[in-house]
Amino acid sequence: QVQLVESGGGLVQPGGSLRLSCAASGSIFSINSMAWYRQAPGKQRELVAHITSGGSTNYADSVKGRFTISRANAKGTVFLQMNNLKPEDTAVYYCYADLYAPIGPGVFWGQGTQVTVSS
Repeated sequence: QVQLVESGGGLVQPGGSLRLSCAASGSIFSINSMAWYRQAPGKQRELVAHITSGGSTNYADSVKGRFTISRANAKGTVFLQMNNLKPEDTAVYYCYADLYAPIGPGVFWGQGTQVTVSS
């Protein structure tokens, strides 16, 4: 069974920082791209940041210059460094992985971690 487990969410004041982590586990041959999505109450899930196996990244316009995605390929781990957080960043953040497992290729999601930005 493939699992993605997120950690690092919490409550932070505006202007603060948080670092999210997501670790993939289970029987995995290779991981292609990984990403972070978020979903705020009453809104659709949206892409926050994406990183390929080669390290190419792209970001939502709303987080460019504030968030940084990175990954440790050998460990199947992806990180999201979030700086200068704003109240509008409040959401549940989900880890995503596009990978190849013994059962075949597939997309997997983590369970989500809550990020709340509030004074």
